[in-house]
Amino acid sequence: MKIASVELIVLKSPGLYNNSDSAAEPEGPTYMGLVKVTTDTGLTGWSDVETCAPVAKACVDAPKWSLEPGMECFDGLATLLVGENPLEVERLWYRMYRGSIYYGRRGVALQAISALDIALWDICGKAYGQPVHILLGGKWRERVRAYASTLFRGKPEAMTEAVEHYTAQGFTAVKFGWGGFGQNERRDVALVEAAREALGPERDLLVDTGWFVERTPKEAIRLVDSLAPYRPYFVEELLHPENYDGYRQVAEAVRVPIACGEQEATDWGFQQLIERGGVDILQPDLTRCGGFTVGRKIVHMAERANRLVVPHSWSSDLLTAASLHLTAFARRAEFVEFNTSQGPLSRALVKNPIGLEAGYLRVPEGPGLGVDVDEEVVERYRIT
Repeated sequence: MKIASVELIVLKSPGLYNNSDSAAEPEGPTYMGLVKVTTDTGLTGWSDVETCAPVAKACVDAPKWSLEPGMECFDGLATLLVGENPLEVERLWYRMYRGSIYYGRRGVALQAISALDIALWDICGKAYGQPVHILLGGKWRERVRAYASTLFRGKPEAMTEAVEHYTAQGFTAVKFGWGGFGQNERRDVALVEAAREALGPERDLLVDTGWFVERTPKEAIRLVDSLAPYRPYFVEELLHPENYDGYRQVAEAVRVPIACGEQEATDWGFQQLIERGGVDILQPDLTRCGGFTVGRKIVHMAERANRLVVPHSWSSDLLTAASLHLTAFARRAEFVEFNTSQGPLSRALVKNPIGLEAGYLRVPEGPGLGVDVDEEVVERYRIT
């Protein structure tokens, strides 16, 4: 079996990503990249990728740079995969990484590699007739508790309405992030207070402060201390992703668990988060960190360092399914992130959407990712 074609499709939603002062659900992603890898036997692997999709497409479609063996360093990712055996996931990951190293190593090139890696694991599962978590090494659980992942609303009363909406659906944990948070410290505390009061004492509250609001480590410590009375399960993304030493300063100064990692890439990057950053919870996004090939290494690394892994998965059911497989493979798992936005790129890409069951998401059991892409929907929103 050989890889016959590699494609990155750019999708565009009719709505715009938005947030408001109301309790209404945000629209969700405006653009999304979708990777499709096809073999000469007809098997197809899929993955979404939350990045700047047109730039990722350029990384995939770029031509081969040199015919000289050993000179692969500017090559388009598709040229590095076509004709190869899709089951050799570890070797192909490094072939893409090495072949794009002069323009890649991190950022959009690594994000495109991540999606391609997920698609290759999807093909492996379909070839062997097994779900990805079995290929990773095993399944420790049938289902994972989901937290509703949404944006901060602008007013406390809207926060209350939003929480009531999610708890009525059966969620036992809610994470608010970004939105209007970070513009006024008193209002920030009032928003978190409203969420905690609406959730009550038994449900979990998670807070994503959004690192686009630039803070010093001491400012971050003060923020965490101001939120601590409302018992957040964790506080996420307080500092710039590369501020490893600042993260250690924060993590050592507060009792609330500190989480980050959605912007991090490769197992080397996550080693920095553990050893220099000292964070409590790692949040690899499989479409950014390096795919399953790297995600499996992160899980092993976290287990050795006694850290918790809660994958970031804010796009479509494709990434939610991938994150469920990784979480099923981890010996300890507390949560999986569930993007609650209602745009078509979040909700309509697969024929068998992943649904909430009493606050939990069931780990897919079908071959590969275990979800089926609706290609009619893909064509409806495809722009390139």
